[in-house]
Amino acid sequence: MSKITKVELFHIRIPLAKPFYPSWIPGFPQTENRFDLIRITTEDGIQGYSSGPAISNERRGLGGLIAPYLLDHDASNIPLMHQRLREISYLGIRSNWIEPAFWDIKGKLENKPVYELLGGKHQDIKLYASTGEVKQPGPRLEEAQARYEDGFHSIKLRVHDFDVQKDIEQIKIVTDALGDKMDIGVDVNQAWRVTIVNDAPKWDLKRAKYFADACSDMGVSWIEEPLPMDDYEAQAALCAYSKVPISGGELHSGGYPELKMMIENHCYDIFQPDAIMSGGISQALAIAELCKQKGLKFTPHTWTNGIGFAVNAHVMLASGFADSMHLEYPINPPSWTLENRDALLTRPFQHNKGVLSMPQKPGLGFEIDERALRKYGKRFFNMGKTKFLFHTLRDKGFKAAKEIDYNRKHYGVNTDN
Repeated sequence: MSKITKVELFHIRIPLAKPFYPSWIPGFPQTENRFDLIRITTEDGIQGYSSGPAISNERRGLGGLIAPYLLDHDASNIPLMHQRLREISYLGIRSNWIEPAFWDIKGKLENKPVYELLGGKHQDIKLYASTGEVKQPGPRLEEAQARYEDGFHSIKLRVHDFDVQKDIEQIKIVTDALGDKMDIGVDVNQAWRVTIVNDAPKWDLKRAKYFADACSDMGVSWIEEPLPMDDYEAQAALCAYSKVPISGGELHSGGYPELKMMIENHCYDIFQPDAIMSGGISQALAIAELCKQKGLKFTPHTWTNGIGFAVNAHVMLASGFADSMHLEYPINPPSWTLENRDALLTRPFQHNKGVLSMPQKPGLGFEIDERALRKYGKRFFNMGKTKFLFHTLRDKGFKAAKEIDYNRKHYGVNTDN
């Protein structure tokens, strides 16, 4: 048993060298890599980390909610931790992005990498270069050629134009030049349409079929999220129609139950849940197992930050798909670089000619650079057992606090029912 004694939350803002224009938010010049970091400390001094994407300070009040659910419980009891996160979600706040921190602690306790705890073996992971911006045909080809020269043999392009012919033109110049050298995928970013800055194209099944036919003619290897994430019927119809595999599933916060339903209805040919955003490590691996049973493919989404990348790399190694599939490697210089993505880590996850050799360290395999954390992070929540006691006394009063403490000690649930 390794009881949780402290919960800390940090808001991180890492400046980008140049503005990044994400295809999924048209017109938005992103100048920082922003995310929230959780650090969970146990009574034996072990620290577990995880992180979740953040726009601003939207999780400002989260600590006061989650700490009472976590403090004094066994961090290595993964089923119990799932139950606590599930209870938090009843209030409408999904916090499964925290779950990898418990696996980090469990791996460190058992002196094993998380992938090994989960039945995976150490092996090199083949990567695909995941671009993030929409570009004109000329710059797009230059970018693809640069990634090929870096050693990548697979790349994902982004399209997001109102005119489907412009989307096709941007892809065709790359397939014509590099189609015999690289596997080329296309991310349409239609699953979760964002119009907060500029308007964005809105695809329907007719356009998706037309695009799929064009991609088939160009030899494209896969098409990612060409339809709204909850249009399950259209997704299944497109998979049945398209000669090119259809992929998706990164942001389904319903986790395993929702993605299980989508697998049973063959909404995608390739499922790409992100363990940070779609239910945690355990649920991502349950999805991978179901994909195997149904003859579908699996590879996680990783576009968040270095910690999120590490989490999903462990999922990949434990999933059984590392031999047959490539893992996403976000890279979009000069704005989105390895240095910006992994700035909080003492050792960035550097590829070697499109291949990643995972660290064999216990837990999630990375170490936080404390100097970088002080530079880029601001701690907005810090609660240990003593602070928790005073918080409960102030919030509930002495009598109620005493009753709660007694009930937790004598009747508290120790496993997930």
